[in-house]
Amino acid sequence: MYKLVEGVVQFDILCGVPYAALHLATCIANDHGLNNVLLRKVVKQYGTGKLIEGVYKEGQKCLVVEDVMVSGQGIYESCESLKSQGVEATDVLLVLDREQNGERNLKKQGIRLHCLIRVSEALDILLKHKRIDAELSNEVMRFLKANPANIPFAKAEDHQRTSQINKLLPFDERAALCSNPVSKKLFTIMHEKHTNLCLSADVTTVDMLLKLADQVGPHICMLKTHVDILEDFTTAAVAQLVELSQKHNFVIFEDRKFSDIGSTVKQQYAGGLYKIADWSEVTTAHSIPGPGIVQALQAVGSPKDRACVLLAEMSSKGNLTNASYSVATVNMAREYSDFVIGFISQSKLTSDPTLLHMTPGVKNTDKGDNLGQQYVNAADAVTLRGADIIIVGRGITQAADPVAAANEYKNLGYESYENLRTQQKSDE
Repeated sequence: MYKLVEGVVQFDILCGVPYAALHLATCIANDHGLNNVLLRKVVKQYGTGKLIEGVYKEGQKCLVVEDVMVSGQGIYESCESLKSQGVEATDVLLVLDREQNGERNLKKQGIRLHCLIRVSEALDILLKHKRIDAELSNEVMRFLKANPANIPFAKAEDHQRTSQINKLLPFDERAALCSNPVSKKLFTIMHEKHTNLCLSADVTTVDMLLKLADQVGPHICMLKTHVDILEDFTTAAVAQLVELSQKHNFVIFEDRKFSDIGSTVKQQYAGGLYKIADWSEVTTAHSIPGPGIVQALQAVGSPKDRACVLLAEMSSKGNLTNASYSVATVNMAREYSDFVIGFISQSKLTSDPTLLHMTPGVKNTDKGDNLGQQYVNAADAVTLRGADIIIVGRGITQAADPVAAANEYKNLGYESYENLRTQQKSDE
């Protein structure tokens, strides 16, 4: 099997599509003395917290190994995950192609297939040796041709933009690349204030919220609210919060996590008791309802210069997000890149410098709580999980000195990003 690519494809590392093809990649690597890495479907909340396990460097070329291909989606997702870590993945060594449009799907994305055998060839061999008859062979081929498998891919120009910049850029340079006014503003704040800290102000009274915002405001780039837990919410209260955001130069972020059909979400965002679009510059949404939810939010938000962040991964134990969901969410963000500015994530999902990775569950002292929350420390969130913004809640709100805690997280988060950039430069 390896002879298909030996001397033909230039690569530095080998990687099996998780998890069925891991043993194939391992055997090939062992037999031929090749460097093999393991790609995870999701980043674990313990251990190394890495998407790729093994020895590799950004800029290296990876040969992807797969056993059976139908649509090619597993291969595509693996290539995208590798690309998100700065690894080039354009060649695939495959055992069996079921000939259900997979090769065509991958070719559209610039992924080349090196296939050991196709199902039509396998059927011909079985016919030749009288293991099956012509009727069965024809029935199999009719079924496969009648059931092509397609995958929704991102636009080619989006892939081109992503592939152009795999290195970390300073926040001000990333601001210059953004088309959305909120992401441009946010990156500028991060650069000017030397902070990538978002405070999750999960408090229950307006006085507590405004006091925290005023105290911690100088140290943060964003303040995240859950306005529906405020027991004494008023429109006057959010007006005061907006004034504080202008005073201390931070972005207001209502973590609403919209998840309904478009028509309902449109009303929830624009009206109701909270009128979120009137005062919150950023809000969150699940991608599970499909693109209609983004279209609805954008119809309300874009005229007000607002932005949306999609939930791609979560920090709670047992959550149901997986690699397929995350890839689909990234594709949706690319499709609506003038309104979607990034993700809630636990790993780096794309190298696109205009999209932000915001990692929640950051706390330096605890591993978790009794309701499934799992914490990661600030340095690891940035250096191991690719966070651009660290979201800290109880590590600040429950600290004896919230201001001192915020300053500590601010310095840890920003310095980790800058250290990562410095290390990347030294590796070039």
